Amino acid sequence: MIISKTPFRISFFGGGSDYPEWYRENGGCVVSTTIDKYCFISLRNLPNFFEHNYRIVYSLIENVKNIRDINHPSVREVLTWKKINIGLEIHHDGDLPARSGLGSSSAFTVGLLNALEAYEGKIISKKKLATDAINIEQNIIKEKVGSQDQIACSYGGFNKITFNYDNSFSVDPIILLKNRSSELNKNLMLFFTGKTRIAAEIAADKINNIKNKSKELFEIMKMVDNCINIIQTKNSNLDEIGYLLDQTWKIKKSLSSKVSNNFIDDIYDLAKNNGALGGKLLGAGGGGFILFYVPLEKQKNIIKALNKLTYVPFKFENEGSSIVLYEPNGL
Repeated sequence: MIISKTPFRISFFGGGSDYPEWYRENGGCVVSTTIDKYCFISLRNLPNFFEHNYRIVYSLIENVKNIRDINHPSVREVLTWKKINIGLEIHHDGDLPARSGLGSSSAFTVGLLNALEAYEGKIISKKKLATDAINIEQNIIKEKVGSQDQIACSYGGFNKITFNYDNSFSVDPIILLKNRSSELNKNLMLFFTGKTRIAAEIAADKINNIKNKSKELFEIMKMVDNCINIIQTKNSNLDEIGYLLDQTWKIKKSLSSKVSNNFIDDIYDLAKNNGALGGKLLGAGGGGFILFYVPLEKQKNIIKALNKLTYVPFKFENEGSSIVLYEPNGL
């Protein structure tokens, strides 16, 4: 039995510049962190006395003989790409709902790739893990997705990720004093709107608008270094992050009419009226999780005002995707 553990991520600034259609011409950068909520993938050999060769358990259960008959696109294409020729049972368990803006799809792909490498007795580098996941999602499955989630989930931690014209990327950890990191973490509140969405559909609309939104995307990219400067300057007021989130949310909404809706706008306005300095819907938009920057003395007001939503406390994490159980004799 092998189990991989892959964190979900929160993207603060720069989202949209991680689409290949943008950064191949303009470069791109984002700042994000992973959190202590995870995607777990367990994998074991399936003995040949079953009628099926592959058992995939997620929100559905699939029992099939051939890999190409698997409906789950990531499982089907990863197993095909890896040229798997033995029976496998694969289980997925997530701490938070899928399709909710926390990079869950990429966390799944990263976690599955990591588990399969461990199955083969290999240790894969974080860079290759991220690169392989990007290739699977963008070039093989052909999903309209960016490149930040695969990298964030693979590496873990609070990072600036830079995307280069030649498709390469670099990951620069953002070093914070312990009390500074803790203070920032305590001022962030995460809520689930109760609505999930297909991120690729919203992303496709954003990509179609890219050529007309250059000014907005360059502005979003500038906020990455603004954010880093605020949080790394010892005596700066962290509340500036809240105001910066408010600015990036306004720009993000302008990238596509599908990013927000009346339901989301009402939540955002209610939060600001009760003490939030700013925030943003995570991921492509349309639903999922919404993040707010709220000074500690206002947080009770926010919880009361948003009592119809699910509040999810979280902590930053630094490990990235890892193998938490490796029992080769059980395969």
